[in-house]
Amino acid sequence: MFTKKSLIYDKIIIKISGEVLRSNSNTNIDIVLIKNIAQEIKELVNMGVKIGLVIGGGNFYRGLSLSKIGINIVSSHYIGMLSTIMNGLIFYDTLENMNINTKLISNIPIKNICNSYNYKDIMEFLEKKYVLIFVAGTGNPFFTTDSAACLRGLEINANIILKATKVDGIFSKDPIKYSDAIMYRHITYKDILKNKLRVMDLTAFTLAQEHNMILRIFNIRKNGILKKIITGSQEGTLVTE
Repeated sequence: MFTKKSLIYDKIIIKISGEVLRSNSNTNIDIVLIKNIAQEIKELVNMGVKIGLVIGGGNFYRGLSLSKIGINIVSSHYIGMLSTIMNGLIFYDTLENMNINTKLISNIPIKNICNSYNYKDIMEFLEKKYVLIFVAGTGNPFFTTDSAACLRGLEINANIILKATKVDGIFSKDPIKYSDAIMYRHITYKDILKNKLRVMDLTAFTLAQEHNMILRIFNIRKNGILKKIITGSQEGTLVTE
């Protein structure tokens, strides 16, 4: 039987990139995956876990890609931020339809759609058991949603940041290209730098390292994986100092 003592983590940030949300049929949104994630989040909420989601937007637009085709770099980043809001709205509606109290919180004010970011408000929402969906990154160009995830993790004093990906964890090299790639179950920040492994952008990585954040990189497409992680199963790759 589950008890609250079974929880290894009771306050978490889940970072979900837009690329993860793209379906295998090349449509922008994999609604089946989103509903599966929402169902797992509902189970965690019922277990007493406080949850913040940081959503990317790469399935719609990536700022860097847009700048490469001639759009002003600052405008490109803002377009990327707006795409995270589209994903956030889809998650918000899906969670609300499952009777999960949810707040959509944006660093770019959009009246009638999102709550504007306010630290005191988000801490109050967490105490009231709302799932928080953070969109629009940090609200500033040149910062990724990885950086936003680290910032929100620090602000709410999360136990861990869970980075949801399409692969099982961190590998010694690209597992899609190299069959002999080795997956790390546990790795330190220093070893990631030493081996030149790409986990997140350098700004986010430095922030996480400086504050001794615990990260876990995992495959969100595995059924039931969120519950397994918060109850102690060694899924994916754990990153520590």
